[in-house]
Amino acid sequence: MVGEFKTLSWVLDSNIYEVNLRQYTKEGTFLAFANHLPRLKEMGVEILWFMPITPISKKGRLGTLGSYYACSDYMNTNPEFGTVDEFKWLVHRAHEMGFKVLIDWVANHTGWDHKWTTEHPEFYRKNIDGNFYDAHGWADVIDLNYDAAELRSAMISAMQFWVDTCDIDGFRCDMAMLVPLNFWREARTILDGIKPLFWLAECEEIMYHEVFDISYTWKMLHIMEAYWKKSSDMQGLMQVLYYYKHQFPSGALRANFTSNHDENSHSGSEYERLGEASLPFAVFACMFDGLPLIYSGQELPNLKRLLFFDKDEIDWKSPCELSDFYKILLTLRKTNPALKGGDPKRAAMILSNTAADRVLSFIRRYERDEVLVILNLSTEAQSVIITGHTLAGSFKDVFDTAGPDFISGQPLRLNAWEFRVYVK
Repeated sequence: MVGEFKTLSWVLDSNIYEVNLRQYTKEGTFLAFANHLPRLKEMGVEILWFMPITPISKKGRLGTLGSYYACSDYMNTNPEFGTVDEFKWLVHRAHEMGFKVLIDWVANHTGWDHKWTTEHPEFYRKNIDGNFYDAHGWADVIDLNYDAAELRSAMISAMQFWVDTCDIDGFRCDMAMLVPLNFWREARTILDGIKPLFWLAECEEIMYHEVFDISYTWKMLHIMEAYWKKSSDMQGLMQVLYYYKHQFPSGALRANFTSNHDENSHSGSEYERLGEASLPFAVFACMFDGLPLIYSGQELPNLKRLLFFDKDEIDWKSPCELSDFYKILLTLRKTNPALKGGDPKRAAMILSNTAADRVLSFIRRYERDEVLVILNLSTEAQSVIITGHTLAGSFKDVFDTAGPDFISGQPLRLNAWEFRVYVK
């Protein structure tokens, strides 16, 4: 517990997988996606986050299909995806297989033809001319007005609909910082009283941890990108990690990622933004403090930018090249007590080494369990010795269990951009 709400126990050793339903299959439907559940289960995925499943406004629509985030009805499904009953079935099927399900909730704004625009125009902010508008200049949406008490009640009722009707397990709250924190506090208090839920905030505002279980790590993503582009260095990475450790509440959960729908569609795939550092930083995202967040297709790996407003199906191939990579990391995270989040005693300790300006090394410990991570973040091979800390005993490489053990004090050779994850 960081704020006034308690994070559910199943969250702490889990992971999050973002589902871009439109692009996931040729059909782009709930029923078609269900065919991927066994594969994702085998890979170790546990929490499925569905991008918004609500209908999309036609007025002001961008592209041919529009943005998921321009909602026209909070209590229905996008017919492109299927019916409410079909989503209810999908959630039930996912629960049977051991998954948890989050839906994306867009509380700051709606599309231009949401039914509230005619039924409750007082729910919206208006400019000096008395017209609906969006403060950020997003052309296809208009801002809601949380000064209206009736809006707050209507929004919570809409959220409750999905808990009651489909038995979802939580919400990923879009641009959470644009909505007053006291609304989220009210919503969580009411909805957790119906069913204890998991709350993911798309924001990096520290005070939102008073209500939310977990927040984003944009600063880390951006410094990783800067590192690859050589506009920052290892010291820049360390400064961000220091900021997270000392500015956020002790034990605060953070979602670590190298891609998501925004980054992929608008800035490029992780291979455009992170290049050869993509995989070592993916290891970091899975092993460092917090929960890993994986985007649709990263297991392929998907190398292209997916269109955001139009159909652009992921080109699935079997087997996915990185399925085993993620399976090893997600399974280790699930089974090794040292990797459980939310406990300062298990927080990562940065280890000094003989190539500290090029190699990032850290360890996570809990009682007898230890996980050692060493990432060569350079274009050249490195021979590394961990210094300044005593690492007793030998460690096994989780990616090469038959390979040589890591033994403290002995040099370890890493090729360019090579990574190692060891367990004791």
